[in-house]
Amino acid sequence: MKKVVILLVVFVWSSLLTETNACTGITLRTIENLPVTARTIEWAATPLNTMYVVVPRGYKQQSYLPNGERKGKKFIAQYGYVGIAVEQAEFVMEGINEAGLGAGLFYFPEYGKYAPYEEAKRSQSVSDMQLVAWILSNFATIEEMKEGMQEIQVIGTDPRASTVHWRITEKSGKQVVMEIINQKVVFYDNPLGVLTNSPEFTWHLTNLNNYVNLSAGSVNHRQVGNLSLNAFGGGSGLHGLPGDMTPPSRFIRAAFFQSTAPTLATTDATVMQAFHILNNFDIPVGVQFADPHQVPNMPSATQVTIASDLSNQRLYYRTMYDAAIRCIDLKSIDFTQVKHQAKALDKEQKQPIELVSIK
Repeated sequence: MKKVVILLVVFVWSSLLTETNACTGITLRTIENLPVTARTIEWAATPLNTMYVVVPRGYKQQSYLPNGERKGKKFIAQYGYVGIAVEQAEFVMEGINEAGLGAGLFYFPEYGKYAPYEEAKRSQSVSDMQLVAWILSNFATIEEMKEGMQEIQVIGTDPRASTVHWRITEKSGKQVVMEIINQKVVFYDNPLGVLTNSPEFTWHLTNLNNYVNLSAGSVNHRQVGNLSLNAFGGGSGLHGLPGDMTPPSRFIRAAFFQSTAPTLATTDATVMQAFHILNNFDIPVGVQFADPHQVPNMPSATQVTIASDLSNQRLYYRTMYDAAIRCIDLKSIDFTQVKHQAKALDKEQKQPIELVSIK
């Protein structure tokens, strides 16, 4: 029965993916160059079953195969970690481990291509939706992760599903994007720290060149013959910044909003700044459906927003139901003693509203 449920979850997810899924990731740094990564999780089709997971050292996992059976690679957590998962506790979208390594997956439809599943490599096969859990369980650095990738084969949970790509960040601030294109694993350094979805990461970097005219601030007064021209308001240097919801446009916006943000002194302040920047990427629930009758009854297509303070090992999140920012402090967790747990992000699917009493 569980096998059928797994396949159903993946089928529903994959059948709506290209039209309803979007993720935007940014990276900010403090004055001391301490990194804070942040991202959104969008899903416009239905409310997701979102949860945080706490995984202790020594916890045993095994990857799912395309047929829905949990008979792929077995792995044991060398590091405890905390993550935000969707639909199932094994499907971690974003997380950090006790060594300060952060990892997250972003959807990458049409451009990625995994190697086909081979029964002979079953014990090496890791589902793409479980790769973040495998990374956080096993590695403290990006170089360790790169070496480990040579020993496994990433597989799709379902051939109808979209491929994904990944962003991995060390507490030192080093960051890479990993993509699997034409069955080959490729790593790209990501000093910018931005990631969205398709096309491939290098295309997005090249596309930035189309916007070299953009700048912070306002355009200066200009005289054209006898005509005096002035900007209508502040921020006119960003006139022409793309405002639609496509991954290329979100990448450009994220790059410019991030690059113009002031560098702050503390990671706490930087986390708050990251949430404010990502406010600009909240997707209204109706914009991705041409037919208004298909719009689901939920507050937003941006269902979860996450920030990770890697140096202090803190994971922050807020949801479409509750804009209050919540924090899990990994340093307060004894990963040798804590039990594995997966708990819903929201106790109640309703935004709390504080009534201001006037006397």
